[in-house]
Amino acid sequence: MPQRKKDAMDIREVLRRVRAGASDCAIARTLNMDRKTVRRYREWAAEQHLLEGELSVLPELQACLVTTLPVALPPPNVSTVEPYREIVVQLRQAKVEMAAIHQRLQERGYTGSYASVYRFVQQFEPATP
Repeated sequence: MPQRKKDAMDIREVLRRVRAGASDCAIARTLNMDRKTVRRYREWAAEQHLLEGELSVLPELQACLVTTLPVALPPPNVSTVEPYREIVVQLRQAKVEMAAIHQRLQERGYTGSYASVYRFVQQFEPATP
């Protein structure tokens, strides 16, 4: 099921429960959702004036949801190599091989994997065919 359609069905039930006076914690527990998500929906619904009057039908909620509630993207992952960026860039500019870079980073306290170093380097130096 597309995420937005699922969101619309979730929001309808959240709205129903919010209107009934349930707490964010109770709604989250009952609907198996994160409390922060429930709070986000509650705040959005208040901004959209959806907490009073007749509860909108699913297609209307779907349209409102798509146009007014941005999709929350997960936070970006930060590489374990990031603190060593300057060293890695210098070593790659000096044409030092990845395995040697990994070894030098380990000498400086790095505990991550060779694959992490490889992926990190690929961000600024794509592999050549």
